[in-house]
Amino acid sequence: MTFSYSLVSVWLDLAGVFFFAVSGSLLAARKQFDIVGSLLLASVVSLGGGVIRDLIINAGPPAAFTNPAYLAPPLLATVLVYFLFPSVRRFTSLLVLFDAGGLALFCITGSLKALAAGMHPVAAVLLGVTTAVGGGLLRDVTANEVPQLFDPGDIYALPAFAGAGLTVALSVTGTFGVLTASAVAAVVFAFRVTAWRRQWHAPLAVRGRHRPGLDGAQNGPAD
Repeated sequence: MTFSYSLVSVWLDLAGVFFFAVSGSLLAARKQFDIVGSLLLASVVSLGGGVIRDLIINAGPPAAFTNPAYLAPPLLATVLVYFLFPSVRRFTSLLVLFDAGGLALFCITGSLKALAAGMHPVAAVLLGVTTAVGGGLLRDVTANEVPQLFDPGDIYALPAFAGAGLTVALSVTGTFGVLTASAVAAVVFAFRVTAWRRQWHAPLAVRGRHRPGLDGAQNGPAD
């Protein structure tokens, strides 16, 4: 593997933390939380996936508790949303965009760190997906929202699977680098946003069944 979990990966991780933190603060604003609640929700979504990842691979204390740099993105996101939210329109679209950015970066860094820890490629893919969706799941549960991961009218985990799979495949073949990392992130981001815009969804658990209210929820993405 030519692309190790290095300083570049840490910066990708921090960028993903920021994107997820903004999505958490935007959701807090929509739910009319106070600024403390906004900071806490931003921290939960942006740091939760990484904490789960580090605990699973037994990497010692999670990076969120040992590297002060990981505390800056949630604080910055909270301040930005506090000052910019009154002038932000269509903030649900922004929430999805920032969430997609975090998803794209975390499925890459989670997979890379799993490979660096010596995990099997299949396990590395699963950990990459867990890292990517874990924070969003915690965010939605904390804010009393239906988790996007389980929304029958949306696709959330599949883009993360695609990104983690591509990352692992490129890594084990020695072709993963900065350019390919950017390409993978772009693919995941485009997949997630396009799926949301076009209301793509996976088949339900039982073939031919339709969940009440699902069709009505697919008239178009909310603003």
